[in-house]
Amino acid sequence: MEQVENVKLAIIYYSSTGTNYQMAKWAEAGAKEAGAEVKILKVPELAPEAVVASNPAWKAHLDETKDVPEVQLSDLEWADAIIFSMPTRFGNLPAQMKQFLDTTGGLWFQGKLANKAVSAMTSAQNPNGGQEQTVLSLYTTMFHWGAIIAAPGYTDDSLYGAGGNPYGVSVTVDQNGKIQEDAEAAAKHQAKRTVNVAEWIKKGQNA
Repeated sequence: MEQVENVKLAIIYYSSTGTNYQMAKWAEAGAKEAGAEVKILKVPELAPEAVVASNPAWKAHLDETKDVPEVQLSDLEWADAIIFSMPTRFGNLPAQMKQFLDTTGGLWFQGKLANKAVSAMTSAQNPNGGQEQTVLSLYTTMFHWGAIIAAPGYTDDSLYGAGGNPYGVSVTVDQNGKIQEDAEAAAKHQAKRTVNVAEWIKKGQNA
């Protein structure tokens, strides 16, 4: 894909033990290769401290990413493109991501979320754990925003190595937290595609 200029990408993620943070980092690398300006941002953790502390991997990841900035509504205004990455929770969005999305009503009402290029990635602990439904649930909100969905489809062979999800890269994670698919290239491709779509939108608006 050709280099893009002046595209600002916000990668907004929720991760309890690190899988979706890793996917966000892969997407960041791909977007930067395409020439985009990138911010990685996390949504606030809502789980009680006692619950987090009961899971050593969860607590460790929270400590390791304490310096990652939390997303603000101003980041959505700033961005031309947004990639969301989050685990599936019973085939739906985790509460942390949904809570953040529920705060965007003011921007939506002002029309400030329309025409942004948006894409999504997810993870689960088994191949049929609701990954597709989770991405589609996220996209339902994006339709209300008036965003432009930049799904990867089958636009690159790397998508097959990552499980072949056309809606957004999804991975399965074993009991030790290891990602089972070869998903790095697919996540990079999805990010490059998203920033390219954002560039096309900007060029169209400025024509």
